[in-house]
Amino acid sequence: MKTNRSSVRLIGLGILSAIAASLCCITPVLAILAGSAGLASSFSWLTPARPYLAAVAIVVLAFAWYRKLRPAKPSGTPPDKLECACEENTHPSFFRSKAFLLIVTLFAIAALTFPYYGKVFYPDVKKQVAIPPQDHIQRAELVISGMDCQACEKGIKYVLSALPGYVDAQISYQSGEALVTFDQVKTGIVQIDSAVNSTGYKVVHHRILTTGSTFHDPSLH
Repeated sequence: MKTNRSSVRLIGLGILSAIAASLCCITPVLAILAGSAGLASSFSWLTPARPYLAAVAIVVLAFAWYRKLRPAKPSGTPPDKLECACEENTHPSFFRSKAFLLIVTLFAIAALTFPYYGKVFYPDVKKQVAIPPQDHIQRAELVISGMDCQACEKGIKYVLSALPGYVDAQISYQSGEALVTFDQVKTGIVQIDSAVNSTGYKVVHHRILTTGSTFHDPSLH
């Protein structure tokens, strides 16, 4: 019985580690869908630990599969080392079955890879952007902390698109920078900073670009 209980605990540890590894990217999607953008980066503090949590999830689930698939002990094994015979002879519960372990493993894979496809869950905002007169167009370069994946980029862009005068936003989580184009008559850098900060990510620096200034995005090279 102890073996079965430890297997369940092992599976639980694996799934919790997998979820924790991607919480920093899952939370922004849930926050936007729930209309609570301020919760978007609630778990961004887990970002540095993601590789370790992912490794724990993989190792734990691999070990759980090993225990599930390993050959039965030979009949000559001393009685004091045999597991309870009732565990082998009775039909195991669903939560101790291979089917449940397979479901958990697939869920863990989905959680671990969420940062690579999470952006598709953001609402597709069909906003008709009116291009302002050339002398109204302003561009600002922002340095944003806390971004970790494409889901982070999509969440910030989603919030910025709701601002009056919004024209476009190019955001890179790799470089931690964003280039926002807007109508300076309808909105300003204060409103832009506030919109980004409302998601839980933080604008640590901004710079208004003058004519001829360029925006350098290392992730595009």
